[in-house]
Amino acid sequence: MTTAEPDLRHHGDAEVRADGLGLVDLAVNVRTGTPPRWLRERLTATLGELAAYPDQTAARAAVAARHGRPTDEVLLTSGAAEAFVLLARVLTPRHVAVVHPQFTEPEAALRDAGHAVHRVLLSPADGFRLSAVPEEADLVVLGNPTNPTSVLHPADAVAALARPGRTLVVDEAFMDTVPGECESLAAVRDLPGQVVVLRSLTKTWGLAGLRIGYVLGPAPLIAALGAAQPLWPVSTPALAAAEACSTPAALAEAEQAAAELGLWRAHLLKGLAAFPSVRVYGEPAASFVLVRLPGAAAVRERLRAHGFAVRRGDTFPGLGEEWLRIAVRDEATTDRFLDALAAVLSSG
Repeated sequence: MTTAEPDLRHHGDAEVRADGLGLVDLAVNVRTGTPPRWLRERLTATLGELAAYPDQTAARAAVAARHGRPTDEVLLTSGAAEAFVLLARVLTPRHVAVVHPQFTEPEAALRDAGHAVHRVLLSPADGFRLSAVPEEADLVVLGNPTNPTSVLHPADAVAALARPGRTLVVDEAFMDTVPGECESLAAVRDLPGQVVVLRSLTKTWGLAGLRIGYVLGPAPLIAALGAAQPLWPVSTPALAAAEACSTPAALAEAEQAAAELGLWRAHLLKGLAAFPSVRVYGEPAASFVLVRLPGAAAVRERLRAHGFAVRRGDTFPGLGEEWLRIAVRDEATTDRFLDALAAVLSSG
């Protein structure tokens, strides 16, 4: 029997919006209570500037300073997702390897651009630990920490994938949910080949609707990616967000949020451990956890009846219908979810 290809275009927001039920959102990994008031006020202040075309100068400089890089190694994009499309269109690899399970938009963008993709499937039995990719791969794409597994790969293990003649793309969209960003390659500039790091302001700052992300990488590649963008690809409010979220005060707030998130995640994991049928593989490090349990598809539907939306796992290559991704929320919300999960499992 042929296994159906996963739907690479399915995203967590579909779980929340379906049926218009007003569900508690555990399917999308955006931090609740965001954007913070100070950021909303900064964005509102840009409304008087909308008659002028966007100017990236200050925002690029702020992002470059935040990561200790020259400005010509920074490209601002309409969300990190745009960066995947640009890379797929600009690069001309002979052998593409995408490490799965991970966010599916990179593979979708590569396939849309006509590239054949070799999937490197990490094993839950090894805690989704990073394994070898084909030596002949001249484009390697992986996430760190990885969506949906929440596994944080050691920086040394990721850096070891760099090679002369290879472009290594690391999606760090959730790195700011990790205290200290200790395994980031965002400031690393001396590895062989081309190392490209993607970042997003969506998750920590609650800006999914604004579309702002950026790419860090070698200046010649950044220039080529920029040449493939349409004119004025990032709006004035989005540029203001990039600048504001790169300040020392914003970084301190993000660090505090990451520490609090760690406490909330530990509370969720402790609660999940009380269910014998629920398994967590690896050590979650981001703003979500991935679980495996029998009948997960039916459990997901029954949780909806209890008012909670969680993310299905079968749209990620390497996973199947027995997987669910659960966003980390405050302890009170988590307790309500665990009560709902207990009711669903006891009735199943």
